[in-house]
Amino acid sequence: MAMAWRLPTQLATKTPHHHDHPKLSWCRTLSPDHLQLTSSASSISTATGSCSRGLVRCTARAGVGAVNLAPGTPVRPTSILVVGATGTLGRQIVRRALDEGYDVRCLVRPRPAPADFLRDWGAIVVNADLSKPETIPATLVGVHTVIDCATGRPEEPIKKVDWEGKVALIQCAKAMGIQKFVFFSIHNCDKHPEVPLMEIKYCTEKFLKDSGINHVIIRACGFMQGIIGQYAVPILEEKSVWGTDAPTRIAYMDTQDIARLTFIALRNENVNGKLLTFAGPRAWTTQEVITLCERFAGQEANITTVPVSVLRVTRQLTRLFEWTNDVADRLAFSEVLSSDTVFSVPMNETYSLLGVDAKDIVTLEKYLQDYFTNILKKLKDLKAQSKQSDIYF
Repeated sequence: MAMAWRLPTQLATKTPHHHDHPKLSWCRTLSPDHLQLTSSASSISTATGSCSRGLVRCTARAGVGAVNLAPGTPVRPTSILVVGATGTLGRQIVRRALDEGYDVRCLVRPRPAPADFLRDWGAIVVNADLSKPETIPATLVGVHTVIDCATGRPEEPIKKVDWEGKVALIQCAKAMGIQKFVFFSIHNCDKHPEVPLMEIKYCTEKFLKDSGINHVIIRACGFMQGIIGQYAVPILEEKSVWGTDAPTRIAYMDTQDIARLTFIALRNENVNGKLLTFAGPRAWTTQEVITLCERFAGQEANITTVPVSVLRVTRQLTRLFEWTNDVADRLAFSEVLSSDTVFSVPMNETYSLLGVDAKDIVTLEKYLQDYFTNILKKLKDLKAQSKQSDIYF
C-alpha cells in the first residue's frame, strides 16, 4: 500500500524582505504539490535559489500544516535524530543524549571511514545525505525530535547543504509529524546579509519558524574545541599560528556545556518556539587566546598575522571566477570573524530560564589548562605523530 504525506495549500504570501536589505530576497510560496513522499517513489522539490556576486536569494516553499494520509506510528519522546553527529558539536550532543537515556539515531552520509565510534557509544547510525532529499524520509520514521547541528563541508557549495538540504529536512519533518526540531545557528547571523553562510542560517531560522513545527533555535558564538587545532596544536608543534590584526572578541563555549544546556532546553516547555544564544563566560580576542595557549604550553607562538584588508581583496578576486565562488563565500565569513565585532551576549536571562548556575559553565582558562596538562603535553612528551587536532578533552 502506498503511503504518502502532503503539505496542504493554505495562504499565498508575498516575498518579505527582512531588515530592508536590498540584496536579499527570502520567499515563501505555499503549494500542495511541493512535498509529496510515497513509499514507492519519493521525490522532494526543494529550495530554488541563486548565489551570485554580492547576492544570496533563498527561495523555498513551505506548508503551514501537515496532513498525514496514513495511520500514524506512535513514537517515544526519548527518540531523537541527530543531524551532523560526527561534527565537533554533534558528537557531544550524541554523547550527552546517550548519557541521559535517549534513544539516539544519527544521520550520517555514506563515507569510506564509517562512523563506528557512534555505534560503539550505543547510537544507531542511518545513512542519508541532505543533498539527496529522497534519502531523508526513512531516517525520520519513529523519531520524536530532530537536533540539527550540521554544516556543509568546506569543499561543498554552501547553498547545497546549508539551504536546500535543510529546507528538505524541515519539510520532511513537518510532513512526517516530528514533534520538535532543534536548529543550531550562528550568533549575529541576522546582521550580516553580505555573508552567504550567515544569511542562509538566518533564512533557515525563518523557514523553520514559518513551518509551524514546534522548535527551538540556538545560536552559538564559538566552540572552545575549535581553538585546539587553530592555536594549541600549532604552538606545541612549533608551527605558524595564523591570526588577523582585528580586535574581534568571541565568547567561546565548551561543546559539552552546549550539549548539556541543549537537553535542559529540550525538556523545558517554556523554551518552545524561542531563540536562545549560548555564549561563554567571557569574550576573547585572538591575541588573548594565543597568550593563554603560550602560557599553558610554556613556549612562545610563531604568529603570522594576516591583515583584514588581505581577506577582503582575496574575496573580491575569487568572486571573479565561478569555480571559486564557494571559496569567496567562506572568506566572507572569515572576514566577519576577523572584523571589529563582539560575538557574545549576556547569559543571565538564559541561565535563569534554564535553571543553570553560571559557575557550572567551563571557562576558557580552565578548558585550556586541562587540555594542555592532561592531553597535549603527554602527546608531545611521547612525540606522538597522530592527528592531535582530532582529540578533544
